[in-house]
Order: sequence, then structure tokens, then C-alpha cells
Amino acid sequence: MHPTRTANKPSNLPDRIGPFRTKRLPIVLILMVLALFPSNLGYLGDLGALTRGLMTDAYVQVSAFVATTLLIFYGVERIFNFELGAALRNSKHFQIPLSALLGATPGCGGAVVVVAAYTAGNVSFGAVVAALTATMGDAAFLLIAVRPDAAMVILPLSFAVGIATGFIVNVVNKVDYRGNTNASCEFAPLIGRIRPKDYAYVAVVVPGLIIGISQLMQYDLVATWGMWMPIVGLSGTAIGLLMWSTSTVQAMTNVNDAPFTRAAEETSFIAIWVIGAYLAYDYIVAFSGFDLKTLFSSIAPLLPIMGVVIGLIPGCGPQVLVSTMYINGLIPFSALMGNAISNDGDALFPAIALNPKAAIMATLYSTVPAVILAYGFYFFAPDFM
Repeated sequence: MHPTRTANKPSNLPDRIGPFRTKRLPIVLILMVLALFPSNLGYLGDLGALTRGLMTDAYVQVSAFVATTLLIFYGVERIFNFELGAALRNSKHFQIPLSALLGATPGCGGAVVVVAAYTAGNVSFGAVVAALTATMGDAAFLLIAVRPDAAMVILPLSFAVGIATGFIVNVVNKVDYRGNTNASCEFAPLIGRIRPKDYAYVAVVVPGLIIGISQLMQYDLVATWGMWMPIVGLSGTAIGLLMWSTSTVQAMTNVNDAPFTRAAEETSFIAIWVIGAYLAYDYIVAFSGFDLKTLFSSIAPLLPIMGVVIGLIPGCGPQVLVSTMYINGLIPFSALMGNAISNDGDALFPAIALNPKAAIMATLYSTVPAVILAYGFYFFAPDFM
């Protein structure tokens, strides 16, 4: 995410060839080769079928739910014309709970709004810590879609820990990290009108969501949907890959774009990481011969701190992978809990760009409760969830 790109600047970017982003096109081509891999090549004979199945699962299990959530969130925001920055500025006694609530919202947008509000002098540093502590970034979408029971524990707990940490930091921290008081949250170029591919993406979301809900309710998908499930899943994946490879958006969209456009763009970005995490896990299981559960069980006491350390890495990719490992039973809930508290997802990129000192110090402050909760669950509730 590059804050030098604003809504008023044309997206005449040097890393584009025709309609494609040169840094993203190779990734899309690799995924296409994997999905179209022939089935008669011995050891790797199942690679194509496995890849297509995982892409279908990633779409109906995660992407369709992400897109629906974002459509609702951005639609409500547009209808009621609700400005988050103004709400924080006018709620001085409730800034920390509101900031934690914004952080706990799936995705990274809410946390970035809080960092920008702090840089502009509208909220306290404790509010920044509350938001970054509470946020789980884009990994929250995966957990909500696949393990809603775990999400119902982690998200409220992260919210509560964010509030407590924010109030404590306001008491103990006496340093002002404000930098540029003219900072803005407008990082992405303005796309403008709703495009045909936005409509196409949202149109596929509807049957994808129906199939995803059917799967959660344990209906017989083969009997109910038959060949429609791979058609819907691969169509949604293909449109998402096309959108991501041709987009000028890094991760977050411009707040002035239409809800359809914002949901399609941001979901296609999140979907890349989800597909990558799904493929990474299943490829290792299918082709390496490693028993990952045995491997991770041999270093069990280190898993909670590993989850916390991975959470310090900027970006949503490593965090999505941690959630995927939890979903597949490789790591305990304690490791996921530590990661959820310590990670800031993609919010850390614009936060560092807006105010690097505040972002780094807030991340370090959030590491303390992350370690406490991770090992608290590890020692006192090792079989939880």
C-alpha cells in the first residue's frame, strides 16, 4: 500500500503493461498452469484436479462470504453516510472502545482510520494501540467463514483486550508520536463508475454464497449442486484473478468508490492469499509425505510464541496461513490467539506510512497481551476449541 497515491491522482503506474500489473501477472499465470495441469503425468497427475478443487473450496468457503460481508458493510456506510473519523473526533470519552471496535471489524480499514485520526490529533495513542491490538486483519474473514465458533471467541476477546490495553497505554505512555498532522486515509486511486467486471463478480457471489451456506449446513453438495459447484467456484476465482491482475488498488479501496466496486476489488485481493494458503497446505500434505501434525507436536511449547512472532510480520498472507493451519488442526488455539492479538494484517502498511513511530510502538505494545493470552490458553486451557 503506497500512501503517495491519492484519489485525485491518475493511476499512471510504471509497473503496468497494457491492462495488467507486471508484478501480479506471473502469479496469475502460475495459478492457471497449476489449475490446468494434465492428469496423466505420474506423480503429479492429480495436481490439476487438486488445484481446481482447492480454488473452488476457497471461493465458496471464504470469498463469497467475504464479498457479502463487505457489500453489507460498505452499503450501510454509503446509505447512512457515516464518517468514522468524525465519530472518533466527537467521542472523546469513548475513543478507545470505538477504536477497538473498528479494529475488531474484519479487514484492515478500521485500524487505518484510527491511525490517521491519531496522526491528525483527533484521538489518543491508546486508541491506536486498541485498534491494532483488536484487529485480526483479513484473516478474520477466513475464520468467520470456516470456523465461526472460533471467531465468536477470538473477535470479542480481541476487542476486550484491545480496550484494556488501550486504557493502560494511555496511563503509562507519555510520548507523543504524532508526525504529519495533515495525513489522510485516501491511499487508493478513485476508480469511479461501477464496471462490468464489478457486476460480474457480485453476480457470481450470490450462487457462491448459497453453496457456501449449504456446505456449512452439511447438505449433500454433490446431490444438490452437482457440477454447479465447480462452475461457480472456478468462475468466481477466474473473475477475481482477472480483477486482481489488472487492478491499480494495492489492498484497500477508495472510500468514494461504489460498494460493488469496493467489495469486488478487496475480495479479489483477499482471495489471492486464501488460495495461496489453501494450496500451500494441501500440496505439502499431498506431495511431500511429511506428517505436519507430528512435526508441529514435537515443538508444541514453541507454537504460541511462533504465532505471536508471525503476527508481527506486516501483511495478511502470513496471518491467513496461521488461520489455515489452525483450521486443519496443525496448531493449537493458543497459537491462533497469540497471532490474532499481535497481528495487524495489511493495516500495518498504511499505518507505517502515515506514522511509523506510532505504528511500530503500538505493535510492540500489543505483543505483551498477545504473549500473555497465548501462553495463558496453552497452560490453562490446552484443549480449548
